[in-house]
Amino acid sequence: MSAPWQVSRDALPHASRLLIERAHEEMLAGNLDDRRLQEVRPLVRESWERSWRGRVGPEGPPPLDLHTEELEDYRLAHPLASAMDMIRALLLPDTEEDSGVIIAIGDKAGRLLWIEGDRQLRSLTDDMGFVAGANWSEDAVGTSAPGTALALGQSVQIRGAEHYNRLVHPWSCTAAPVRDPETQRVLGVIDITGGSEVVSPQARLLVDATARAVESELMVTRLRERSETARQRPTPVRARTLKTARATLHVLGRDRARLETESEHDESMIELSARHAAILLMLAVHRQGLSAERLCELVYGPGVSPDTLRPEMVRLRKVLERTAPDLVPESRPYRLPVALETDAHDVLSLLDRGAHRVALTAYRGPVLPESTSPGVEEFRESVRGALREVMLSEASLDVLLAYAEIPEGQGDAEALRLALEMLPARSPKRAALVARIERLDRG
Repeated sequence: MSAPWQVSRDALPHASRLLIERAHEEMLAGNLDDRRLQEVRPLVRESWERSWRGRVGPEGPPPLDLHTEELEDYRLAHPLASAMDMIRALLLPDTEEDSGVIIAIGDKAGRLLWIEGDRQLRSLTDDMGFVAGANWSEDAVGTSAPGTALALGQSVQIRGAEHYNRLVHPWSCTAAPVRDPETQRVLGVIDITGGSEVVSPQARLLVDATARAVESELMVTRLRERSETARQRPTPVRARTLKTARATLHVLGRDRARLETESEHDESMIELSARHAAILLMLAVHRQGLSAERLCELVYGPGVSPDTLRPEMVRLRKVLERTAPDLVPESRPYRLPVALETDAHDVLSLLDRGAHRVALTAYRGPVLPESTSPGVEEFRESVRGALREVMLSEASLDVLLAYAEIPEGQGDAEALRLALEMLPARSPKRAALVARIERLDRG
């Protein structure tokens, strides 16, 4: 039995593969005005630019965010777990092991939770990190159907060389976000991956229809559960506040911090203002708590009255009461009642554990780069300094060379000279390093 979406095998990209590959090289080189980029679909070109500006690497597998036991617990509690049978029935034929397509279901952060379908294709896509637990958001791998569909909030088709990561160029994919039927917040994403047949118009219609069917099923299930609850519990019971299981503040390479929270039955993601981001970051860094005077100094600078801070704290509390009530700061001293993780602390932890390559991949850029809060500036430099120190003292040659390609390492003459010393005498990479060092010396 053939898969239901295998209707057309002649779906072609709007521009030739060779032109797209050359345009991709120009984008990676920073030549955003190159004429060939105008031949690339605007949706793809804009995604490439977001990926490039976000310093996403064009090669290498994505980070594995969820490991076996953690992944199993997480997906059992995920809202889309109950819809998996429906998704399989709609997108996979009875003989799914040789269906010629892979289906992937991810959460709203782009982490893949289920990978099913053709066994042979899965053995091939494993090599590029298309596995359960991997992060396929745009922030992690650049342009791809799952990540770009989540970034845009709409269904997306990405053909071959349109992918930002070169490892994915042999594949094509179609993906659509799934939303909460009541709040319209994104719950996750449905993706099909394979050859050119998965980017036909029929494939997009089917994936969109599957997403809508899942949303309808979630609504029916929810109404049924409410009806059952009402019969079993006729007297009103005061609703309990959901406990936050995990809260993470993303500040690396971002002017507007992103706060992600997870509870037993819900997830939320909000962007914070620059001031709220600075306050939360300082409370995450100083977990023992801060006086109003000290927090004001860290956020606004010396000589500013704490009266300036208090109205901002009131506004921040109102934001958190709606999305993460367990995170509402306590007073005297100001402190967070539950632990708030940050992606910057994750990098520091990885460095401490000796996971240098993973730490470098996780480092998305400076901490809140546009912030002028003294506390943020100090923390930004401490993270950057810790990364550089490990790169110079402990990192292997290939990690050091990768460090030399990020903005922090490109102008670091000491790191370049160390890499040059570590390179074999006949390495073809030596000439380029020597040229870079000479340019820095002249400058």
